[in-house]
Amino acid sequence: MSEPPGGVVSLAPAPPDEDTAAKPPASQRVLPLRRPGRWMATAVVLVLVAQFVHGLVSNPFYQWDRFAYWFLRPTILDGLLITLEVTALSAVSGLLGGIVLALARLSKSPVLRAVSWTYVWALRSIPLIVVLIFLYNFSALYKTLSVGVPFGPAFFSFDESKLATDMVVAVVGLSLNEAAYAAEVVRGGILSVDQGQHEAAAALGLPKGHQFRRIVFPQALRSITPNYVNQLIGLVKSTSLVFYVSLLDLFGSAQTMGSTYPGDIVPLLLVVTVWYLILTSLVSVVQFYVERYYARGATRALPPTPLQKLRTGLADLRARARREAAV
Repeated sequence: MSEPPGGVVSLAPAPPDEDTAAKPPASQRVLPLRRPGRWMATAVVLVLVAQFVHGLVSNPFYQWDRFAYWFLRPTILDGLLITLEVTALSAVSGLLGGIVLALARLSKSPVLRAVSWTYVWALRSIPLIVVLIFLYNFSALYKTLSVGVPFGPAFFSFDESKLATDMVVAVVGLSLNEAAYAAEVVRGGILSVDQGQHEAAAALGLPKGHQFRRIVFPQALRSITPNYVNQLIGLVKSTSLVFYVSLLDLFGSAQTMGSTYPGDIVPLLLVVTVWYLILTSLVSVVQFYVERYYARGATRALPPTPLQKLRTGLADLRARARREAAV
């Protein structure tokens, strides 16, 4: 068949169909790498988790009805309130004491360094239960305490047994122990600040106290926060030892109820376990947002919040589903 006069014959191929252009040939498709080991490990873990949950739900020995009965009982809640009070007071006192001890360790005074090092060494070496019991029986060693001139007259004195209540003994014992560990956390955080920051602050002619409060310590908090929150989580669990100094905290209340109702020991232990899980989880959430706050200026982008991570994960799942459908 001849072309009409003046017509142009095109040798280019016809444009492909849109559906054909959207899907590359099978030989050119990039298929995801198969990972059978990962799938097998996931399946094994899911089976183990399912068996564990099934055991928790189906085993009558756990007595979940008694667990629900005891979980919000006034006795348990009163013990929980004491646990929170002891934890808060000990955490604040321990941190303040740790800051003082850390500054003493970094001081140029050999006496301050020696005393601080000895305190940290001794309190980290002695078990906490020993410290608490020793303080509980402190009145047997010193019936009265006085303030005055050493080997001289006393200005005033007071009865130690009246001052050292169960709450005071618990808070003082935990604070003394916590300060020893917090001192090393704070000292490590201060040492992590670049030496150039100290030199720049000194070059500006700022007073030592102002340098520490406004320049050094805020930067050190990025390192102090995660480490001290780990200590705080340990402190929450360590409050269970105050039961041995006659203070009925969360664990002590459950222990007392377990003695009265021996058939409910396991449900009471589960109640204590769940409450401690809740408390430590709340501390971890606070830790995340405190770390995120002090990360400003140190990173280019702030760490995503759990809600942002959830949104990103859902968006990735939708994108992956669309890619799988296209293949």
